[in-house]
Amino acid sequence: MIGSATAILVVLLALGLPVAAALGILALALGDVYAFLPVSRAIGEIAWSASTDFILVAIPLFILLGEVLLRSGIAERMYAALTHWVSWLPGGLMHSNIAACAMFAATSGSSVATAATIGTVALDEAGGTLGILIPPSINMIVYGVLTETSIPQLYLAGILPGLLLALMFTGMVALICKLQPHKGGRPVATSWSARWRSLPDLVPPLLIFAVIIGSIYAGLATATESAALGVIAAFALAAWRRRISLAMLRRVVEGTMRTTGMVMAILIVAYFLNFVITAIGLADAVTGLVADVGLTPYQTLAAVIVFYLVLGMFMETLSMMVATVPIMTPVVMAAGFDPVWFGVLIMLLLETAMITPPVGINLFVVQGLRPHGQLHDVMLGAVPFILALAAMILLLVLVPGIALWIPHGGG
Repeated sequence: MIGSATAILVVLLALGLPVAAALGILALALGDVYAFLPVSRAIGEIAWSASTDFILVAIPLFILLGEVLLRSGIAERMYAALTHWVSWLPGGLMHSNIAACAMFAATSGSSVATAATIGTVALDEAGGTLGILIPPSINMIVYGVLTETSIPQLYLAGILPGLLLALMFTGMVALICKLQPHKGGRPVATSWSARWRSLPDLVPPLLIFAVIIGSIYAGLATATESAALGVIAAFALAAWRRRISLAMLRRVVEGTMRTTGMVMAILIVAYFLNFVITAIGLADAVTGLVADVGLTPYQTLAAVIVFYLVLGMFMETLSMMVATVPIMTPVVMAAGFDPVWFGVLIMLLLETAMITPPVGINLFVVQGLRPHGQLHDVMLGAVPFILALAAMILLLVLVPGIALWIPHGGG
């Protein structure tokens, strides 16, 4: 059963079918072959339930929030301000890229949006991967929905690992540019007066982050409600800067609808695939197989990590998550690991996949923004960041409290 499912999915993706179509065909095929009842009749009800799930409303809201920040120029002003504060480090503007990616990720929730936005002005190779770890994260919402894990807890768990990863990226850049100065960018000529004048441009993203995460941490809003508050704050800031126009609103709506349509199509099919997986007992079969092999908890975890690192080289991250998380999470939980902690680990593994050749999506996003040069140059440039991600994964496994300290109230 497991081999058949894997073979079907690999063939469908190799044929170049859209992810939603491939997952849907896989679900129908598994249902027809292995289910005792015609599970395909449930797809209408499942699609309706997924489309009306309150928590999923947060996804288009966070996408809308990122579009407003992008189209209103807030992200560009934020980047310009950061260049005055961090470009003096070895590596110059590379540190501005990482800091800007961290701040934009803390408001947009999308890794691809972060890479595309900051890449437009900076051509950053890897900082965009912070977008699915630093809350609010769209991928964390998807993980929470698929595994019935608390999304506020996931958001809180992602804060400290996200900040540590940003520091690791910065340290890696500084080390390389210290050893090989010719690879570092030129520092931006600045002064303390210019730094102080740039501070107001850093306030909007910090304010939106405080509204979103602060409202959740204080227990005043759910993830969906905090997303709505973030959108209101973003529009208020855009209006205050007089950047709202009909043309801007049209671009915001078009971008939001396009991205939301893609994500929701995948999620609806993922719900149906999860239903089929449960109906035919595939998740139980995988858990039983692991138990029969007799692996220790950490051997099981090591196998899961290797599985995601290899699969991530060839599969788009969202489709990889919705196709595998419902199967892998019960295995990891049966081994005694915390689902919130595992959610953060999954985000790190997905981030690694986003910059791992040959199908690292952020590599292609950045290459598309470059005026010249070949893709393999971008791939080579991402290697130090892959190493930093690997170090962060190891650190999270050795010290689980990095993710669980804040959700557990610092205790």
